[in-house]
Amino acid sequence: MVVALTLAVAGFSVDASAFSPDEEGRNFSKTEERARYEHMLPEYRALLAERGARSETELLNIAASDSERNPYGNLCAQHMDGCAGDVRLWAQYWRAEGRGLVEDVLYTSRTGATISGHVWATREGPPVRPAVVITPGSVQAPEELYGFAAATLAKRGYVVLTYDVQTQGRSDTNGGDQDRGAGAQAQDPNNFINGTTEGLDFLLSTPGSPYRVAPLRAGVSYQGKQERRVAAKFNRGFNPLHGLVDPDRVGLVGHSLGAYAVSKMGNEDARVDAIVAFDNLNMGGAASCPAAGPPGVPAIAPRVPALGMAADYGLTPTPYNADPGPECKNDGFARYKQAGVDAAQLNIRGGTHYEFSYIPNPGFPATLRGMDLASWYAGAWLDKYVKRDPGADARVLSDRWRSDARGREVDPAGDGNLFSKYYRSRVALTLADGSPYVCDDVRAGCAPPFGASDGEPAGYSYLREASTTDAASDPGGGGGGGGTAGRSVRGGKCVRALRVSRRLSLSRSRRRLGVVAAVALRSRISVRLTGRHGRRVGGGSRVHEPGGRRLSVRIVRSAAPGRYVLRMSARCGEGLLRRTVAVALTR
Repeated sequence: MVVALTLAVAGFSVDASAFSPDEEGRNFSKTEERARYEHMLPEYRALLAERGARSETELLNIAASDSERNPYGNLCAQHMDGCAGDVRLWAQYWRAEGRGLVEDVLYTSRTGATISGHVWATREGPPVRPAVVITPGSVQAPEELYGFAAATLAKRGYVVLTYDVQTQGRSDTNGGDQDRGAGAQAQDPNNFINGTTEGLDFLLSTPGSPYRVAPLRAGVSYQGKQERRVAAKFNRGFNPLHGLVDPDRVGLVGHSLGAYAVSKMGNEDARVDAIVAFDNLNMGGAASCPAAGPPGVPAIAPRVPALGMAADYGLTPTPYNADPGPECKNDGFARYKQAGVDAAQLNIRGGTHYEFSYIPNPGFPATLRGMDLASWYAGAWLDKYVKRDPGADARVLSDRWRSDARGREVDPAGDGNLFSKYYRSRVALTLADGSPYVCDDVRAGCAPPFGASDGEPAGYSYLREASTTDAASDPGGGGGGGGTAGRSVRGGKCVRALRVSRRLSLSRSRRRLGVVAAVALRSRISVRLTGRHGRRVGGGSRVHEPGGRRLSVRIVRSAAPGRYVLRMSARCGEGLLRRTVAVALTR
């Protein structure tokens, strides 16, 4: 009686007659699959021990070579055991084994802490690619736990930044000399929100528009520390793979407290096109069930398409003794659907909070196939809304995970349907042809085009995709401070010129900036005007037919006179012409 009352008060719907303890026992046993079939196998334990020992040496080398760093109070500064992530996909080995490109990066946060990260891409692929920032969960969640997402997205044609928020992994514990306590509290939501913003600032930085440190408060900035460390060749001044980045196509991925951060920042930052929130999409305000992220935060207005993913069990997996409510994981999705913004919520059967972070320790249980499912849908969602690939509809609406052969092999009841029986998985989006599409129960199946061929081989595996050999050609990029400048990616015969006035009177122009584009073939012209710290004050995108065309950019009323950065791009097929210029706005 006490249990039933507690569940009802918490927002659960209890139907004791439908609940089967035996079925729940089988469902809960799935949490042991990753340990049983992967990281507790002798060969994995041997690799974990070998690479963990090397990682400890790396940490000693950091202390010897860069005395200003202070990650040593962080739980996961040593990447061993439960802090290791999937050692098969550690950045330095993925690079050394010819899987792709990874650049180690350090940059300064607004608190003065040194942030440690990696930029991932491949040699093979288009000349310019969308950008994705992955924000981790909290405390025992170094960037290594998310190698699966970084590597597979890089393979799918993205430039990806993973990083450790302050107080985690190998980023500093403390802030700068004047503000050592700033950001030094573990699980501080601001570290994740600001970390996502700063990560995107860094990922979009170039030699012509280097990374700048946002001020901590009025009169306090650690830009000087950043410049000093760049000069000393510790920090990077800009993204070393900047030549591959298309700044007009941006996605965010976050887990746990990082999922809250991307839910908030992604909907508030005009640079972002779509988000993926691993456990879970959190739109603030009142919630019918517990959600990842800080309680009591104001409601967030949906703006960009969002994929939320969750699982049957949470941070401390515990078997149920009654059926939980089927919509309990879907608060964020419901808010999106009400607002008319595309969204999906997918919940993994028998899964836990750790489906989305690889922790090779049986104390952090997970299913075998949950990470494959997470990787698949993250890629498909970003392909649809960031790449704007019309073919991504088939991958988002694939029914392969309702009858997964490997999932069936390891399931105690032989069930290959990986979607939760307890929590409903739902989709509400706009198809590439412009028509609305809604599915209220993905586990049960949906109307066409759900279930059409997704065009991919059977038996998808994130590890298999991440481990393919990269091509040998050099894609450009480079530098970031001490390296070579990236090559210019041009539109060839598609685009002849992009021109703009470098000085504009706000009053005389009526806050409209004109961009002139001369195109030989049908091209998409994109413009983004930003302030010093990346705040967008104007922009737009339009398809132009051959000839000279003018794009008028409206500047927001809050934009004051001063210096701004205008980023222009013109795309024709795979061709791209880009220009970055300084623009002075006067009264």
